[in-house]
Amino acid sequence: MQKITILSTSVRNNRNSHRVALYLQQYITGNDLATVEVLDLNAYQFPIFEERLRFLESPSSEILDFAAKVKEAEGIIIVTPEYNGGYPSSLKNVIDLLYDEWQKKPIALATVSAGPFGGAQVMASLVFVLWKIGAVMVPAMFPISKVQEVFDEAGNPTEKERTDKRAHTFVRALLWHMEAKQRMERI
Repeated sequence: MQKITILSTSVRNNRNSHRVALYLQQYITGNDLATVEVLDLNAYQFPIFEERLRFLESPSSEILDFAAKVKEAEGIIIVTPEYNGGYPSSLKNVIDLLYDEWQKKPIALATVSAGPFGGAQVMASLVFVLWKIGAVMVPAMFPISKVQEVFDEAGNPTEKERTDKRAHTFVRALLWHMEAKQRMERI
């Protein structure tokens, strides 16, 4: 079975985007589509990095563990809130920490906002940064507007059937890119 890592990127108090990470984990495992691990940046509480991992003299075991989990993932879903049109510094911090680990990695974006636009403004800047580091951007998106109204704290959507239908399309696109990468690596 394929392995998907969900990166929950908000480290704020009372964050709402983590609800979407929990939902996607439940959806993927509940439908037996892949194995899933959620990497919660709030749990890691990484410091601001001064250098890429490969140049750090003595990285912590936590940093090495995180890097290994990103490298081992066959595909990644980044769940990010939109803060003032951008993404959280916690996400930029770990993007810049790693480099080789992102190379040719299929990445799908789930963007979240408390307002009506579902994190649409964050997509352009985040897609550009991920493209610059060599990730493979999955064209399907999973934007969530008014997240605090449509998901409870455990990740349960208020409109399950509609949300599951959107998740199906989103996750299938990621799985397709993961399979395509695996096939290309066998050539």
